[in-house]
Amino acid sequence: MAEAEIFKDLKADHETHRTLLDLIEKTHGDSEGRRELFERFQVEVRAHAAAEEESLYATMLGKPDLNQDAKHSVSEHKEIEDIIAELFEMDMSSPGWLTRFKTLKHDYLHHIDEEEEEMFPAAAKGLSETEKARIAKVFDNRKPKEKAKAKDVDPGDDRE
Repeated sequence: MAEAEIFKDLKADHETHRTLLDLIEKTHGDSEGRRELFERFQVEVRAHAAAEEESLYATMLGKPDLNQDAKHSVSEHKEIEDIIAELFEMDMSSPGWLTRFKTLKHDYLHHIDEEEEEMFPAAAKGLSETEKARIAKVFDNRKPKEKAKAKDVDPGDDRE
């Protein structure tokens, strides 16, 4: 059976995020390149996470077999958002910025690998084709709205 559209979309976003992380890591100091790449990364990741939570995770939370995976991933999203907010406030030319960025990269790569290798296959089995199609529609509708919001609100400003 072909992979559901929602999982293809999520994995495509992850590939974009991996590329951005690699490019950011190659930058130096408080450069225009680092600023632009980090801005793009944080907007992309925040929009992706919010849309993923509203579509896939919200559905998974209602399924006893998938509930814990969804809760775990929501928790990891919060941790990643916190690190992004810290980095946003830090001096990009400081050695501490790159050290904290490497923590973000490690944690985020772990998160998306876990999603792709464990959570998505479990969700693919536990959700009907109708649910997957609805989730994909919600994700596709929600992500542009979240992207616009992420561009307008600094990381950490929308946290409670």
